[in-house]
Amino acid sequence: MSERWVPGNEVSLIENGEEFYPRVFECIANARREVIIETFILFEDEVGLALQRELIAAAQRGVRVDIMIDGFGSPDLSDEYVLSLTRAGVKLRVFDPGIRFRLLGQRLNMIRRMHRKIIVIDGELAFVGGINFSSDHLRSFGPMGKQDYSVEVAGPVVAQIHRFVLREIALGQQEPAWFRRRIREYEPPSARDERKGSADVMFVSRDNRRHPEDIERHYRAAIRSARKRIVIANAYFFPGYRLIKEMRRAARRGVDVRLILQGEPDLPIVKTAASMLYHHLLHAGVHIYEYCERPLHGKVALVDDTWSTVGSSNLDPLSLSLNLEANVIVRDAGFNSVLADRLEQLMRNSCKKVDAADLSEWSAWRLVRSFFIFHFLRWYPRWAAWLPRHSPRLQPAEALLRNADARTQAP
Repeated sequence: MSERWVPGNEVSLIENGEEFYPRVFECIANARREVIIETFILFEDEVGLALQRELIAAAQRGVRVDIMIDGFGSPDLSDEYVLSLTRAGVKLRVFDPGIRFRLLGQRLNMIRRMHRKIIVIDGELAFVGGINFSSDHLRSFGPMGKQDYSVEVAGPVVAQIHRFVLREIALGQQEPAWFRRRIREYEPPSARDERKGSADVMFVSRDNRRHPEDIERHYRAAIRSARKRIVIANAYFFPGYRLIKEMRRAARRGVDVRLILQGEPDLPIVKTAASMLYHHLLHAGVHIYEYCERPLHGKVALVDDTWSTVGSSNLDPLSLSLNLEANVIVRDAGFNSVLADRLEQLMRNSCKKVDAADLSEWSAWRLVRSFFIFHFLRWYPRWAAWLPRHSPRLQPAEALLRNADARTQAP
């Protein structure tokens, strides 16, 4: 997939499950030919059950429905849930189900996961972002309901996203002929050329084959070009050495650099890891805000007045070096302004600003720890490359059920 700016798109920001799920379900209900979904997490809760109803209804009226879920992120769907989808004609595939080794109650098949969240409707409309299909993206979930973002995209770039998701299914099944047939059958020629708006959009993915650093590279290039402001809101923040260096350089040359990180994390280690970097960033002039209302799950950023990105990629070792991710990068002043307003409200109303005076004084232990953190950040992309690099593998969900039944019945 070539990385290039595609002009003539309309991009709308979507914030949280309250906006995301009704809009997605409406688009599925109106689909005429095809619905494709990639999601890291699909839970069998109120959101997952609502999605199940919409997909079954679409399949029963003749829409081709494909859904890819991750074997680590979505491990607990019941047989009844899966069979109700597949019997209606939904093609449900599991990315790298693997063998779920456990140690101290933790599953160990967590590296190199399919972490993307993409939806394509009729090859004409796409959603890309960080919102999974689970009720913990709703405020009604309670204090642990997540703050998150996605975008709805219409225009010529959707054809590129459509081809990407179809190619990923074909690669996982090792069926290139399937990809060519689906393109002929389901991609409307008008989708490749019809302009819908004024935004230039680039679709960028990260994988373990040809695009291992693409998302981080675009972040670094945007930060390097910044002249006025940088705002990054990211749930899991422990980036590589080069990205940290570009942020520090930007702050030192007078750019207003702001980070929005988790203050009430869903995983305590997230805040611990990010806080280890606070001294380095604050002393360079970076402003740090901790979002304290509920867990932050967003992965968004803006630079100056036109550049923005929304997607699934965190700025941590898993997303930048191991997982399969996807972001859209938008070059449009209107979209940038909307995102900037939303993030400004977040900082003003729901964040605590971290000051250097709030941090404990330097100690011998902090100096030693800083030394090791510096070298870990500098070298972990190379270490990550040594980890097992299997080819992505998709398995039909019903085959997994049959295999499970066979194992259960074995003497």
